[in-house]
Amino acid sequence: MEYLLPVVAAFLAGVLNTLAGGGTFLTFPALVAAGLPPVAANATSAVAVFPGYASGALGFRAELAAMPRARLLRLSGWALAGGLAGAGLLTISSDAAFALVVPLLLLVSTLVFLFGGRLRGWAARRRGLAPYGGAALFAVALYGGYFNGGLGIVLLALFALWGMGDIHAMNGLKNGLSFVISAVSVAVFAVAGLVAWPMAVAMMVAATAGGYAGAPLARRIPARVLRWGIAAIGFTMTAIFAVRLL
Repeated sequence: MEYLLPVVAAFLAGVLNTLAGGGTFLTFPALVAAGLPPVAANATSAVAVFPGYASGALGFRAELAAMPRARLLRLSGWALAGGLAGAGLLTISSDAAFALVVPLLLLVSTLVFLFGGRLRGWAARRRGLAPYGGAALFAVALYGGYFNGGLGIVLLALFALWGMGDIHAMNGLKNGLSFVISAVSVAVFAVAGLVAWPMAVAMMVAATAGGYAGAPLARRIPARVLRWGIAAIGFTMTAIFAVRLL
């Protein structure tokens, strides 16, 4: 029975990620509710949603191939380093320390999800960073390696600050770098023994099935309703984890 809630959450996360993102708002809390310590729950959640990053990167392989190889390799190197640092930071975080920052992480990722369009618009107007700079990408990747909620939206905002304007190229690069960050994070978590593998594998299968089920729904649910519904889930989970600290 302890598998039921995480597997159902993973299926629904697959649906949400196909529609608009936000699956982490379900998988991480479900694993904590199932009895996993917060750090192990975060690591297992990252493994559970990893296939989505892999398929996303494959889906945008043409856009990635169109980028200059040297630039793509350099950016991948920064993403790898940042993801490695973030995942390493999680491995040395105690459950008590991680539990303290979980409400903040959930709140930030929910706000990023809800106002992601405005964030990208603001970034596009500012364009205040040197194009394809490594330091800012390292910081974003560090966040993604530690807790990847809202990672894709933050990456798109960063690309807008760099001056990128082609949304297809931006989405391709987002998916490619998200895959790199997620892959190195999963590897670190596996080596550190943080992943509950039987649970993670069951959730991966459920999330994949949910991804297929989400495609027809994407054509029927109004985007505004969907966005606010997912945000409501994020705010609710933020409140629950904040109350747990009291």
